Amino acid sequence: QVQLVESGGGLVQAGGSLRLSCAASGNIFSINRMGWYRQAPGKQRELVAAITSGGTTNYADSLKGRFTISRDNAKNTVYLQMNSLKPEDTAIYYCAASRSSYALGSSYDFWGQGTQVTVSS
Repeated sequence: QVQLVESGGGLVQAGGSLRLSCAASGNIFSINRMGWYRQAPGKQRELVAAITSGGTTNYADSLKGRFTISRDNAKNTVYLQMNSLKPEDTAIYYCAASRSSYALGSSYDFWGQGTQVTVSS
């Protein structure tokens, strides 16, 4: 099993920045791709970004340029730097981990509990 714990969410004004962290523990050697998803009220969960253990990234087209995913394999932690935040970025952000190394994959084996991000106008 793998446990994922997100942190770094909160309330920020439009135009501000936040950095989310996701720390993985447990059977981390089975993990390759890690990703961030988000779900806004009344909407489906959507991919934000993903990164493989080798550093290959995949982003939602609408978020390229504002959001950056990174990973510290030594710390078993993945980050999501979010800049120029907009009210429509308000959502619960979830960390996910997959055994697959396919950067464009959408199947994940483990999920965190989520962290709330609220962007005020």
